[in-house]
Amino acid sequence: MTINNKTEAIRDYVHTLFNDDVTGHDYYHMKRVAYMAKYLAEQEHADPSICETAGWIHDIGDRKLFTSPAEAINELNNFLQSIEYTTNEINRIHAAVEDISFSKGDMPAALEGRIVQDADRLDAIGAIGIARTFAYGAANGQLLWHEYGKRGTSIQHFYDKLLHLKDSMNTNAAAQIAVERHRFMETYLNQFFREWQ
Repeated sequence: MTINNKTEAIRDYVHTLFNDDVTGHDYYHMKRVAYMAKYLAEQEHADPSICETAGWIHDIGDRKLFTSPAEAINELNNFLQSIEYTTNEINRIHAAVEDISFSKGDMPAALEGRIVQDADRLDAIGAIGIARTFAYGAANGQLLWHEYGKRGTSIQHFYDKLLHLKDSMNTNAAAQIAVERHRFMETYLNQFFREWQ
């Protein structure tokens, strides 16, 4: 099976899993991360195919999104084998997504992992990151904001995580993209609080 055919099969597989997601972890999030990972790989001289594939599947098995993460990973592995990925390729794809979570606080060992982590974090900031924050908050019953410091609001998430992402980028290419997206979030928050008052 050619690379293009594999990519098309993965795209269809991911669409089936995430098309109805309302938390900001939908099919289009996976698509943006995959495309950004491929772009960053080309800039950083990593393997674009591994990075793009890892970007497509990076949220499969996430405990926030799957009731049975181990089963989801097992089904993914079976699918990748069915479209002729080798064991070595599958291992490299998993290595690229293993430590990308912000909450784990880890830097992936492999360059491909650092690239996918950057691609995922870039999608969490900027205009789309703002939209995803409120989508996730609404899906999980969070308040927009609370004047008296109540934690767990969507706005608080900016201060707990999103405003820290710019300085956590692993690659030069991602760091350059992050600057503008970070600045947009700061502008948004300033406007939000002006309107709130």
